[in-house]
Amino acid sequence: MMDHLVGDGIGLAHLAAALLSLVSGTCVLVLKKGTTTHKIVGRVYAASMLIVVATSFMIYRFFGGFGIFHVAAIVSFVTLLGGMVPPLLFRSNPKWIHTHLGMMYWSVMGLYAAFVAEVMVRIPEAPFYNMVGWATGGVMLVGGAAFGYYKKSWEATFG
Repeated sequence: MMDHLVGDGIGLAHLAAALLSLVSGTCVLVLKKGTTTHKIVGRVYAASMLIVVATSFMIYRFFGGFGIFHVAAIVSFVTLLGGMVPPLLFRSNPKWIHTHLGMMYWSVMGLYAAFVAEVMVRIPEAPFYNMVGWATGGVMLVGGAAFGYYKKSWEATFG
């Protein structure tokens, strides 16, 4: 069973980093922003997501080559980078916080979508692409509604 779940050492590293990303990403979303704890947990999230993305390009069990999850990993890397570059390089621009907030939020939502899709594709006899599509679409729809609801209050809090 475990071999089917993780495949090998790379799969195990991918799973462990993904679980750490899920926990730390959720904490970053719910913790007070700008605190030392937020920054530390955010760095844990970013580091673990880099491991998730890197190991995803070493896993080819589903397709035998480059597949849809690799495309998602590229999108994940872009949102993560888009969220991490502003606080590191553009603090002199007062708008950096808006980019950071949006990109990191969508980075975590993408991780949630990947998690739900991963669970759904493991349902026996389930149509693979339908499960991935419904899982991703559902999470992004709920995430988009939440982002729209909270965005104004977040922006008011952060200027």
